[in-house]
Amino acid sequence: MHIGKKAQKREKSAMSVSLYGNLVFVVIELLMAIFTGSQAVLLDAVYDGVEFCMLLPSLFLIPLLYRPSNEQHPFGYTQIESIFVVVKGITMVSVTFGLIFNNIHLMLHGGHIVSFHTIASFEFFACFLGIVVTIYLSIKNKTMASPMINMEMQGWKIDSFLSLGMAVAFLLPILLPFAWFKPVIPYLDQIITITLSVIMLPTPIRTVITAFRDLMLIPPEEDTIEEIKNLVEPIIRTYGYQKLYYDILRTGRKLWISVYITFEKDLVSLAKFKAIQSECIAALAEEYPDFYFELLPDIAFTGAEKAALEQKILKEQMQEMQEGTREV
Repeated sequence: MHIGKKAQKREKSAMSVSLYGNLVFVVIELLMAIFTGSQAVLLDAVYDGVEFCMLLPSLFLIPLLYRPSNEQHPFGYTQIESIFVVVKGITMVSVTFGLIFNNIHLMLHGGHIVSFHTIASFEFFACFLGIVVTIYLSIKNKTMASPMINMEMQGWKIDSFLSLGMAVAFLLPILLPFAWFKPVIPYLDQIITITLSVIMLPTPIRTVITAFRDLMLIPPEEDTIEEIKNLVEPIIRTYGYQKLYYDILRTGRKLWISVYITFEKDLVSLAKFKAIQSECIAALAEEYPDFYFELLPDIAFTGAEKAALEQKILKEQMQEMQEGTREV
């Protein structure tokens, strides 16, 4: 299936909103991190800064992702997206680990106290802004199912959730004005930062693993394969075909689905094949926005047909050998 220019423009427009939103967040968070000296706010600033640096070139990649496949690029250009996601994910993981080690170092040297109420107010504002951007991207992505937008949307969701958690955590010195809690206060900023880092880590790690699978042309997750089979098999079996073989790959946002039907006779109805393929494409289109589907015959000879074919091949080989002997 091919996606039109309108979808390309919509995706670029949505990515631009995420880009400018990230830029605003980076500037505000950096200023707030400098003003308060908070490592948790610095974590947000660095994370969003990496997002911005990786998001900027993605706007230029979008036109490539919509180019059709050809002889030089049989899978199109969608694997560029997988490479981009791998680089972004590895960068996120590296930055997160670096901040974890830095905060452990600060804790070992006595920690430090920050302006908790100021940071809490800022994080409530960041949570609200993150929710607004997440809703906007979610609405835009309903008709596109873009991996890039989906990744940005997940990032904004995590940011909103973490900002809310940080706001509540930084209110703890006010909510818990007890003597037993005072020794924890100098380490509170570092504890929050390390906790947030551990929560953040699984998302980029899973993203990198999925993108590596796509780059190595390894079949997608079992859930995806089973979902495709559940859509296709009922249609094909209504036509009386039972022996099916699947070849499913994913490159970036695009699925490549080949289904082979095994026949017992050397007779194929092209009209029936076309009807089956059209029905399968219609069913898959309801679940997947960008895919390539092909239905192929896989001829399996019966025992008698196989024996006759082998006998014919053997006879031809004997004739070639006899001709070669005469020439000598």
